[in-house]
Amino acid sequence: MSKIDMDTVPVKTGSIYPEPFASEMAGRSSLRLGDAGGLTQFGANMVILAPGAKSSLRHWHAREDEFVMVTQGICTLIDDDGETQIHPGECAAFPAGRENAHHFVNQTDSEARFLVVGSRMNPEHATYPDSDMKVTLQDGVATFTRHDGSAL
Repeated sequence: MSKIDMDTVPVKTGSIYPEPFASEMAGRSSLRLGDAGGLTQFGANMVILAPGAKSSLRHWHAREDEFVMVTQGICTLIDDDGETQIHPGECAAFPAGRENAHHFVNQTDSEARFLVVGSRMNPEHATYPDSDMKVTLQDGVATFTRHDGSAL
């Protein structure tokens, strides 16, 4: 059957970020819906943000497109253009290679959720301008460095 049973999809918590950045992801979890459905060409995740939580560090992708649709609550998109509230049914898109660092923050007192769909490029590079960090993702392995390429 093609229908994904949401009750059986494991909840992923934590982060692939090294410390001290991993601790900043408290209150964020996700359901790896694309993985649960056996998808290999793109990822689809339901991200769950507790009040005060953020989706990620502000970042932009070199090769991956990202599409986001808020499904519950209100998420505040913070990008290079400032802050924008995104309500259920509203969407945002982040084309690959566009140097517009972004993330979502739940600034409300209620849980918020959004669906994020992204291409799965291998290798992929993402830049975190506020954190002096870059990541290279290749064959399922994440390698974090500073912007100049030196080790964290």
